[in-house]
Amino acid sequence: MNILSTIFMNFMGYDLIIFLAAVGTGVVYYYLRSSADRLYKKMHLTVFVPDGETTQLEAEEEIADIRETDVISMRNHTGKLYSLFVNLTGIFPLLGILGTVISLLGLVADNTNVTGNFYGALTSTFWGLVFAIIFKFLDGMISAKIEDNEKSVALYLQRNLGERSGEKVRL
Repeated sequence: MNILSTIFMNFMGYDLIIFLAAVGTGVVYYYLRSSADRLYKKMHLTVFVPDGETTQLEAEEEIADIRETDVISMRNHTGKLYSLFVNLTGIFPLLGILGTVISLLGLVADNTNVTGNFYGALTSTFWGLVFAIIFKFLDGMISAKIEDNEKSVALYLQRNLGERSGEKVRL
């Protein structure tokens, strides 16, 4: 039996659940990435000096349109998506282990197909680990942007609080 047929032999079994969870997690990652990018773009103009792509006038118009409630709402939305993404990512090793246990229980119930049940157990573990590694890598990439956004929003809110109270904020 070659390795590819072994890896995909349990695909229509329990491995399909792992793939469907991976698709769902991928969709959540897409929306998370979009939300984090929108918030980053909005905050980048308010916290930092405009870059070469944006003129000073465009930046001032963009900043004038920003409301605190919108920024907080965007931050909260991104935070909820990130929490969902992290929780979904954490289930893949567990799904792999569950698939292994289910396949091995089938081995106990039907010991005529020992090889098939054993390979099914291994493929579930394999796919659970593969997707756990992939999404952990993506988590590492997005978490830096999430953290940067949190700092930018905090700085923005601190500056606005100082402006409303009439104090000059030095940062």
